[in-house]
Amino acid sequence: MNENLFASFIAPTILGLPAAVLIILFPPLLIPTSKYLINNRLITSQQWLIKLTSKQMMAMHNTKGRTWSLMLVSLIIFIATTNLLGLLPHSFTPTTQLSMNLAMAIPLWAGAVIMGFRSKIKNALAHFLPQGTPTPLIPMLVIIETISLLIQPMALAVRLTANITAGHLLMHLIGSATLAMSTINLPSTLIIFTILILLTILEIAVALIQAYVFTLLVSLYLHDNT
Repeated sequence: MNENLFASFIAPTILGLPAAVLIILFPPLLIPTSKYLINNRLITSQQWLIKLTSKQMMAMHNTKGRTWSLMLVSLIIFIATTNLLGLLPHSFTPTTQLSMNLAMAIPLWAGAVIMGFRSKIKNALAHFLPQGTPTPLIPMLVIIETISLLIQPMALAVRLTANITAGHLLMHLIGSATLAMSTINLPSTLIIFTILILLTILEIAVALIQAYVFTLLVSLYLHDNT
């Protein structure tokens, strides 16, 4: 049993070199591809799911916003596979690192905001001052809206980090309790183990939901600026 509760969140190294890059590049290798005209059931299901997700996210976008469809679909697949692989024993989850989530959130948010200022600068500036604002409140509202805009990528990254980290910690604690109770009380061990199984199922759902939420929020930021 691992004595350090946070050891699983430490970036792994191989011969003293950081292995996080290799781990980040590994999930795309698990996505099957086909060279044949007729696909098998796995690839057909995969393509149907990608098409359904893309259609749902891109439905509200105009032509310019739909140019981001490949990037958004790649983003949701990457986050989902990374989160799911992190549920395996003795594995490392890159999305528990705030630095990596910020590295994903900031460029996407900045790209959407810059696109908004370039193509629709009047509408972009109008977000800083709602219509009908009393004159004495204008400076305060501009500051509040500016802070609200700048905090968006931080909120994206912190939300993903907190949800994935909390689930891993809870699974670690319940797993440790199951192992400790196995030599003391068998009925209690079975109850705790059942809770662990249910929590694992919940974490699988959370891994997929958080990938969808992250990508959906990026899509909404893009919609507001196109």
